[in-house]
Amino acid sequence: MKLIFLDIDGTLTEPGSNVPPESALKAIRRTQEKGNLVFLCTGRNYAMLKPLLEYGFDGMVASAGGYVTIRDQVIYDHPMPQEDLEKALEVLHRNGVFCTVETKDATYGDENLGDFLSQSSGNNSEIERWRKALSETLHILPMKDYDGRPAYKIVIMCQEAEQLSEARDLFEKDYDFCIQEVTAHGNCQNGELINRAFDKGRGIRMIAESLNVPIEDVYGFGDSMNDLTMIETVGVSVCMANGAEALKAISDLVVPSVTEEGLFKGFEQLGLI
Repeated sequence: MKLIFLDIDGTLTEPGSNVPPESALKAIRRTQEKGNLVFLCTGRNYAMLKPLLEYGFDGMVASAGGYVTIRDQVIYDHPMPQEDLEKALEVLHRNGVFCTVETKDATYGDENLGDFLSQSSGNNSEIERWRKALSETLHILPMKDYDGRPAYKIVIMCQEAEQLSEARDLFEKDYDFCIQEVTAHGNCQNGELINRAFDKGRGIRMIAESLNVPIEDVYGFGDSMNDLTMIETVGVSVCMANGAEALKAISDLVVPSVTEEGLFKGFEQLGLI
């Protein structure tokens, strides 16, 4: 039995979409018919990935590793300490950083985030996902409505890296500032503030160990730098052609882009179907 972990935005789907290409769904069904299991492995919270569950995945590493399931069984659940969340938001907002807070079942965003993104020229799958999520009203609620429910991470966006300096000084010991690769000369820094207690790679290991599957029989497909720990953990690492150059450089295989049947071709090349 092989375990296959798929990032969503820029890998399984076009950024911001909840509908995988038919070729990707065909590959997933065929590999499951062979006895392999396919998991989502994403920075999205449960609410934002939920529309994809209708396609029959075998579990998930969600919220960048903070929420992990095998089928309907939750095997790991680690929200941020509330005091860390409140202090981080206060510092980030004071420095003009736009934020969203991701809980399990809702996402809350600064009210002027949409205006900021519409003026930003940096291009990557995360920015595109948020642009689409905001424009299509995909369950992103106003930050003023956040009610203190447990949160797993903060998504951060700003014009200059220096705006993150104070937050880094205070939180980088315990939180990873995962900043996405952006187009040269783009005017947007975006990424995630993620608890160092977990990551995608550790979520994958939890599932593999629970199912007694050796790591060499574990495959991971991704496209952006928030997939780094997945790519470093799995036995066979795959990056999409539309992915970050730094991720391609350390992956075992680069396959065509998400819009060019990359998943199907990758599964085929690796003998997974």
